[in-house]
Amino acid sequence: MLTEAASRKARLIEAAGRFTLMVDRVMPTTWYVSVEGPVTRTVPGTDALLREITERYLPPDLAPAYLTFAREELGEQVAIYLRPERWMTADLGPGAVPPRGA
Repeated sequence: MLTEAASRKARLIEAAGRFTLMVDRVMPTTWYVSVEGPVTRTVPGTDALLREITERYLPPDLAPAYLTFAREELGEQVAIYLRPERWMTADLGPGAVPPRGA
């Protein structure tokens, strides 16, 4: 994950030594996945890493504008890596079985 080096998020993750990520989708059905685990390393963000991540998640026509924005507006970045220990996923769409504990 990339985040601003001086952000509250980065400081809290550093103090805790672990974090959770969650991704959700609401269309066409509600679906999510979360992953939690310890930090394995933290390294300064680089232009190459920013480009790699941006091009992985944005369509080719949107990546250049985001890269310009990130370089000009987001400041120094840090890459934080985790080792997944716990995963949870659920599809909450029509007819889906609710996750355990829900």
